[in-house]
Amino acid sequence: MRIVCVTMMVLGASTAGSIASSSAWYETEGARVRIVTTGAPNAQGDLSGMIDIDLSSGWKTYWRDPGGSGVPPSIDIAGSTNVSSVSLTFPVPMRFSDESGSWNGYKHSVAFPASFKIIANGQPTKIEANVFLGICETICVPLKATLTLDPASDPENSADAMAIEAAHDLLPAKAEPDFGVSVAEANIDSLEAVAVFPGNPASADLFVDGTDGYTLGTPEKSIRDGKAVFLIPILDRPAEKPGGDGLPYALSTRAGAVDGYLPYP
Repeated sequence: MRIVCVTMMVLGASTAGSIASSSAWYETEGARVRIVTTGAPNAQGDLSGMIDIDLSSGWKTYWRDPGGSGVPPSIDIAGSTNVSSVSLTFPVPMRFSDESGSWNGYKHSVAFPASFKIIANGQPTKIEANVFLGICETICVPLKATLTLDPASDPENSADAMAIEAAHDLLPAKAEPDFGVSVAEANIDSLEAVAVFPGNPASADLFVDGTDGYTLGTPEKSIRDGKAVFLIPILDRPAEKPGGDGLPYALSTRAGAVDGYLPYP
């Protein structure tokens, strides 16, 4: 199957008659998408939620770093009231290869857990989120939907809370010294990383997000001294090393999955 990105864009907006603690579904060919929240933030102002993507049979969507082709998911809350920021987390993707190259994503319905930061608890709050993602069957269609919700309108919705908890249960665990990835060598044009985990090293796959000015190629795996070693091509890099946490990664194995950060090379 060949995935071809085209300039067509699907635009949409939530059409619910009243604003609820979760948005209405936005529906288009191949998928429907909504935002779900627990309705009530914790004492620190953190409101749990998720981008819920329901894919039709045969359709796919992308991980945070889609690879050589595709559209990474994003969310913009600039039009919101009493919300300062939002962050997304992602389940481990699959790797796809076709005539257009290698790319990372999901061939089934998927949820991206989200954390919204509420500025002042108890104050009127509206989330107006512009969600941008790619869905594809034989072509890649960038999808943009404006989804609106009021978390306080239904703060005790147990079904929504259970759905968000289920989405969190599908996230990789946090990396540990005996189950994770470390950098063995860093050069100007490549990064060598070693995976440590219980079980057969042949089962490992590594996904690294080229954030903060880095563009990365597909990791090339080899087995060395009983461990999975990944050579990650660096196709582009910033002029100066960034000051963030590092390059986010996800390690998938038959023993489970973890995520963490690799130091900037």
